[in-house]
Amino acid sequence: METQEDAKKYQVIKLADIEAVDCPCGASRRAFTDDPDQVLSLHVVDIKCDAALHYHKKLTEVYYFLEGEGHMELDGEAVPVGPGSAVLIKPGCRHRALGELKVLVIPVPAFDPSDEWFD
Repeated sequence: METQEDAKKYQVIKLADIEAVDCPCGASRRAFTDDPDQVLSLHVVDIKCDAALHYHKKLTEVYYFLEGEGHMELDGEAVPVGPGSAVLIKPGCRHRALGELKVLVIPVPAFDPSDEWFD
């Protein structure tokens, strides 16, 4: 039996090998969601249309925009985003991406689907 001390202290994931799942933003490839410490997860999200407005009660998220041009709606304010833009989204901030975008999303702690709230 493998002990905590025997466990590897790293994981390597090839995101292209992860099957995309539907989400309120479009389609998401989610990595590191099975890590027992649940420190964070990493998602690559293809936003094909305007995402659903939502918020989290526990999660903080960082969105890093890889492709496309559009806006982030953040508590009612439209902020222009494009490749190289990064947005820190704290718990309680109602948010959504607008436009066709590819985004790297880092939820802290790891993504929990039960912490996705809609008005």
